[in-house]
This record gives sequence, structure tokens and C-alpha cells, in this order.
Amino acid sequence: MADATEPVIELRGVCTRFGPTIIHEYLDLSVRRGEILALIGGSGSGKTTLLQEMIMLNQPDSGSIRMFGEEIVGAPTSVRERLRQRFGVLFQQGALFSALTVLQNVGVPLREHTRLDSALIDQIALLKIQQAGLPADAALKYPSELSGGMIKRAALARAMALDPQLLFLDEPTAGLDPASASAFDELVLRLKQWLGLTVVMVTHDLDSLWQVADRVAVLAERRVIAVAPMAELAHMDHPAIRVYFEGPRARAAQPQSGTG
Repeated sequence: MADATEPVIELRGVCTRFGPTIIHEYLDLSVRRGEILALIGGSGSGKTTLLQEMIMLNQPDSGSIRMFGEEIVGAPTSVRERLRQRFGVLFQQGALFSALTVLQNVGVPLREHTRLDSALIDQIALLKIQQAGLPADAALKYPSELSGGMIKRAALARAMALDPQLLFLDEPTAGLDPASASAFDELVLRLKQWLGLTVVMVTHDLDSLWQVADRVAVLAERRVIAVAPMAELAHMDHPAIRVYFEGPRARAAQPQSGTG
């Protein structure tokens, strides 16, 4: 059984190729229990591919990915299905089912993976909806009736339906106005503190990187070139890192006090 100090996710020597194109080459990365780790990097750096490998949508060509101490590369279906019940995923566009209400959307994982009766599933789904910061009356709305921020929260509620220990967020604040993005960041921080979640997120949002991430992993040159808090990355000279600290938007996102 894994102890509390063991990484929740550990990638070693991961290599990924699409035809002749090498995406990852001997990539290493560890995700610590209870942290929010952000993945950043330029277009084509392999962030989304890495996320898909961690959530078992794709497999690398070689290397090891361990989740909760268990190898997932080449793992049998029974192991993969069991581990899938221990994490939740918020996809970039929400990926809600348009023909289902919010309550029904949030209940989908519970109907797929438990034998609970419909009334109890609805009760749990409503709790998750409120936990995600949505009003109770949003439960009966369809995705087309929701604002962008509400869609993100509904998708987050669904990701938390099975009480996961690990949460994956793919561009969680993309497309949101600054106020909605800030509110979503605060929600993620609260949920991490309340529930003891480990969070891995892919993001380009500079405010999220400064305000939410405990550590940031920078993908470049087919690997992770640095993993550190933003305040430490700010002192590194690599061009793939400097782009997050130079220019008006980058400077505006940096805290006004401290080392920045």
C-alpha cells in the first residue's frame, strides 16, 4: 500500500511518438500528494498528450507511469477501471451531454460505477453541484442554458461525483472573463483544502499559475525542463520559461509583493 510520501503520479522515461514526430523523449515528472501542479509549455510541447497519458486515454510508446503506486502503462483493464474511479477529469470545453440536465450529467459517473438507486444518485449529484458553487436551481437546466462559468462548474461537479483523490483540469479557465476565472481559481483552492485533493492542470492562465499552482512543470525540448513554484521559475533564464514573465500580461499577473 502506498504511503503518504509516495508521489500520486510518477512518470519515468516516458517516450511518445506520432509517426516520425517525437513528442516526449525520456520525460520524467512526479506529482506530490496534496499539491496543485500546473503543466505549461508552448504549442506542440506535448502538454495535452501528457495529460491524456496520465488519464489513460492514450499510452506512451515506452516508459513508466505509476498512479497511486500502480503501473498504468500496459495495465490490464481491471486495474485501469479501478484507478479511473479514483480520479476525476474536467475537459476543456466541459464535455457535458447536451441532452441531459446538469443533475443528470453529474449523476453519469455514479450510474456507471455504482449500484446506488436513482434517488440517492440525485441527492449526491445535487450535493456536488452545490459543492461546485452552483445554485440548486441550476440542477434542472441544460448545458445550453448555462453561462461559460456555470458550464465549467457543472463539469467540475461531475468530475467530483465519485469523491476522487486526484483531479485533472484541462484549461479550466479558458474562455472565461477575468472575474469568472478568478472565482473558479478560488473554488479550486477551496476544494483542494477541504477535500485534500491532488490537482494536475494544463493552463495558459498566468493568474492561475501565480495564484493557484503550488508548482509548475515546464515542457520544452520533448521533456520537463523545470518543476518549481512560479517565484523560483521567475529567476530561470531558459527562453521557454522567460515567456511567462516578460511582456505586459506576464508582468500584470505577477504578485506585487514578494520575490516577483
